[in-house]
Amino acid sequence: MRWTFHIARIAGIDVKVHATFLLLLGFYGFAFYGQGGLSAAVQGVIFITLVFCCVLLHEFGHALAARRYGINTPDITLLPIGGLARLDRMPEKPMEELVVAVAGPLVNVVIAGLLAPFVSFRTMAQPDVLEHFSFGLIPQLFIANCILVAFNMIPAFPMDGGRILRAFLAMRMDYAKATNIAASIGQTLAFTGALFALVWWKPMLMLVAIFVFFGAQSEAAHAQMRSITNGLRVRDAMVTRFETLPRTATLQDAVQAVLNTSQHDFPVVDEAGTVIGILTRDDLIVALKETGPQAPVINSMRPNIPSLHPMMYFDRAQGVMQECEASVLPVVDQFGRLVGLFTHENVGELIMLQSALNAGSKQRPVTPPPLPSRG
Repeated sequence: MRWTFHIARIAGIDVKVHATFLLLLGFYGFAFYGQGGLSAAVQGVIFITLVFCCVLLHEFGHALAARRYGINTPDITLLPIGGLARLDRMPEKPMEELVVAVAGPLVNVVIAGLLAPFVSFRTMAQPDVLEHFSFGLIPQLFIANCILVAFNMIPAFPMDGGRILRAFLAMRMDYAKATNIAASIGQTLAFTGALFALVWWKPMLMLVAIFVFFGAQSEAAHAQMRSITNGLRVRDAMVTRFETLPRTATLQDAVQAVLNTSQHDFPVVDEAGTVIGILTRDDLIVALKETGPQAPVINSMRPNIPSLHPMMYFDRAQGVMQECEASVLPVVDQFGRLVGLFTHENVGELIMLQSALNAGSKQRPVTPPPLPSRG
């Protein structure tokens, strides 16, 4: 994800902060300063930081629960809307998804439980505890964690409650159907919340409702995609007829390769045939304008491009492609030999054809078996 800053590595997981999160701290600092001066601003920033520490622990709950099932979490990113734990794949079984989804809110329940002995009922009854620091940070953090639990348990994607609902539904029906039902419930709740926000003019609730509505829509589309590509591997979508460029090639050589083939992007290989980078058509055009046709391709290629294995699952390969924001990835075998290219174009064509095949198989009438002969 762009505009993120690495701040720590905990339990083998990179912790990152999005630049907009710093803007959020500045916004709250300015708002609290207007209410009570410098002291209130400092306390406000400390409070927001502690809340997001609780959010970070929430995401680690998901990540460590996923690790039990062999699912790695490369990084966790803190955003103004919360935290995002990027799992390298989604749990495959409903019970696994249930455990992973519950683990996050459970962390906030534990935090609230640890803070509860230090919070009086009288303080809890005050309607403006979160707005005035005279009540103390502990009561505020207690209420904040209670809100995090309640908010995340709403049965709507992309909150944990939506995933919990889908896990229960997927125990009794197809995964895609379970996702569609859970997404429909989430969108209905979002639409209801948006109407309420519009009538009572609650801009923040309106933003949350919009976020939930499109989050549910995205989750449904992702589930449909997963259903279509279920069981497919990289080898099913990779291009096996392709051209490469040697590391000694010039941009003029690349231009000729583009004109002579239907390829847009070319792997650059060394003398041993090992991929050392990818030269895309866009990078080629920019380089031709800036350096001329005689410049070497190694100066314009994208180095350190991750490679895929032919037996890697299709959805995991798509995740790698999205993460590195590449339009093509090399596919290498166990010996490091280049055996194919995994491209956006081929991925799109495979999904389109697979979707048509699935639709055709559902619409094809079933021929009844012949009746037994009486003769």
